[in-house]
This record gives sequence, C-alpha cells and structure tokens, in this order.
Amino acid sequence: MYPMASGGDLGLTILGFLNERPMHGYELKSCLAALTGHLRPVSDGALYPAISRLEAKELVERHEEAGAAAARRQVLTITGAGREELLRRLREPADLDISDQTRFFTLLTFLSALPDPADQAKVLNRRLAFLEAPASFFYQGSKPVRAKDEPDPYRRGMLLIARASSQAEKEWLRQRIEELNLPQ
Repeated sequence: MYPMASGGDLGLTILGFLNERPMHGYELKSCLAALTGHLRPVSDGALYPAISRLEAKELVERHEEAGAAAARRQVLTITGAGREELLRRLREPADLDISDQTRFFTLLTFLSALPDPADQAKVLNRRLAFLEAPASFFYQGSKPVRAKDEPDPYRRGMLLIARASSQAEKEWLRQRIEELNLPQ
C-alpha cells in the first residue's frame, strides 16, 4: 500500500515532511517518491503547483541557500501557520481521509506530529469505527456477498484479502489505541 500521490493528499504530505525539516524541492520530491513508491509517482506538474498553493496561503515559505556546488537552491520551510494547519488536519481529518486507505495511510505517516495522545487515539478510533461497519465489494441486491458464497475465484480472492487486511488493521488499531490510553 502506498499512502499518497493521485489518491492521497499532496498538500498534507508536503506539510508533514516540511514539519520534520526544511527541504529543497528535489529533496522533498525524493521523500515523496520513497513514501509513494514507483506505482504512484508525483510529477513536477503536480508537486510544484501544490507548493505554490501552500506558499500563497502562507503555509510554506521559500528562501535561497548556497548549494553544495556553486548553484544556489530554493529551500522550503513550513511556517507557523503551516504547522497549525498540519496539526488541525491531523486532529480533524475529513471523512474521506478516514475511509480511504491511501489517504488514511498519509495521516498515519504524520500522526506522531500530534503532541496529545488523546488526539491520536481519536483519529484511530474513527478509523476503527469505519472498519467495523459492515461492507463488501460485491452485493446481491442489498445483501453483501461473503467470500465463501462468491463463485468467481478472483472476486473471492479480493474478499479474502480485504478481510485479512481489515482484521490485521483492526487488531493494530485496538492495540495502539490501548497504548495511547495508558497513563503517560
């Protein structure tokens, strides 16, 4: 699973990485590529307009620094307003950020930036509640098709894989929520 690019939130990811440290555009693009893998590359045509939008909102600023060689480079830094926006978006994610696995993994990548364990647990509880609601890829009328009842081997495989993944995620979520709720 790859947490971003076309299905994720590029602005959130840029703010998350810049919250860790200032970076120049190429370094930021390398971090994005490492996170998303080769299946969902981030093009310059998506990255640099996203950076410009964040700059226009004064969430990110750019300044020039001397490069390793003679060339100067543009370094991106998150602003105080950008950090507040990042924390707000982590603390109060949209419903799609909870229900879409790719977008949720983007949240998980930076969730440790929230200083309050209760805020982290609240986000994880929302995801757990979403996963515990009945769902299926396939329906017969209004009734979800269970893997054991699916005659097509590939659809049955999808259902089995999804169930196993969901079970593993729910187990991890419960464990992490319990850890976050322990006295600090």
